[in-house]
Amino acid sequence: MNPANERMLQTVEHSTRERVDEAIADAVAAQRLWAALAPTDRAAALRRFAAAVGNDIETLAGLEVSNSGHPISQARWEAGHVRDVLDYYAAAPERMIGKTIPVAGGIDVTFLEPLGVVGVIVPWNFPMTIASWGFAPALAAGNAVVLKPAEWTPLTAIRLGELAVEAGLPPALFQVLPGRGDVVGDRFVTHPDVRKVVFTGSTAVGKRVMAGCADQVKAVTLELGGKSANVVFADSDLERAAATAPYAVFENAGQDCCARSRILVERSVLDRFLELLEPAVKGVRVGSPTDEATEMGPLVSAAHREKVRSYVTDESRVAFRGSAPEGAGFWFPPTVLLPGSRTDRAVTEEIFGPVVTVLPFDGEADAIALANASEYGLSGSIWTRDVGRALRVSRGIESGNLSVNSHSSVRYSTPFGGFKQSGLGRELGPDAAAAFTETKNVFISTD
Repeated sequence: MNPANERMLQTVEHSTRERVDEAIADAVAAQRLWAALAPTDRAAALRRFAAAVGNDIETLAGLEVSNSGHPISQARWEAGHVRDVLDYYAAAPERMIGKTIPVAGGIDVTFLEPLGVVGVIVPWNFPMTIASWGFAPALAAGNAVVLKPAEWTPLTAIRLGELAVEAGLPPALFQVLPGRGDVVGDRFVTHPDVRKVVFTGSTAVGKRVMAGCADQVKAVTLELGGKSANVVFADSDLERAAATAPYAVFENAGQDCCARSRILVERSVLDRFLELLEPAVKGVRVGSPTDEATEMGPLVSAAHREKVRSYVTDESRVAFRGSAPEGAGFWFPPTVLLPGSRTDRAVTEEIFGPVVTVLPFDGEADAIALANASEYGLSGSIWTRDVGRALRVSRGIESGNLSVNSHSSVRYSTPFGGFKQSGLGRELGPDAAAAFTETKNVFISTD
């Protein structure tokens, strides 16, 4: 369904358990042939895949606009990002070398061996980009991939599967299996030939995935929920911090686990910061995703909109709101709340929508304590002109990805992952492909 106008786009048949088992069996055979290729050949194949994605950016972007409600400018960037991720990891096959370790009585050699088949389970909020973070390094490491897109937003993943085949990858090497989580996703967890599961989604489901993988001592990477803090100190560039704050939380209508959905402001500058934040929030352009000027589209579904609405009640202290279209579509305006308590549910729970809370703090220690007062620890930002403070607070905040004087901290060339209940393991960065291998140690006697 198109979330901007509530019109049906198309019907996608869900994969059955039997279909999943067939796909995994085919993937096992394809992986053996893929791993046997020379690293240069695997690298060339991934570069062809990247080129195919690059030539299909407008189609992919159009699908994301219609299926997910992403603004067209953002959707184009996302499609280009998939191309760039594939290009980046195309360099990995030729650089995944082991080590030679001198030991008494011989030498010791390590090899990085592919796991086999990797199951990737993708959320609905960033269907293309998050998919590529899993399948690109997994393929580069010599694995086959079976990928389950979210039920609500499967169309771009399906198209990426088609492009892989068009680019010359073996048909069973990268397979997209739309379907229910309790069928397809569950089978990735329970099937003995799937040797690693990469899951991005809610913390509650991630815990079930982790527990299921434990039964087979199966490798798992989890990227889960977030309630990230945007910490603004009095000595910072307040104008810049306020101008960028909306884009740290309202991009993709707040449907982002890295969203800085708690703005923490040093008390002495709170009033001034709010004065600067209000025009920035009201200036966010919310409208049709097909409009080149649109900065924020609709929420993904009616059910999700109702969940977001539950956090903005008649009792909520609303500082100010932006605008949103009326009529068909799952619209919700950018909203800023001033909670009366640090334990308000809008402060502690992941809303996953365009709602942000603003809270004051008193000094560096209080800022760190307030930022850490969460079961999550995925992302966050720190605004200060004091380099020493930036480093102290960065070390003090329990989060996997932080930025200083910037609203963005996620890049495919640097490690990504969460602390606490925001996740397990690290993806992306120069060593991501190695996360899809086992290290084999071989001692060679010289006696």
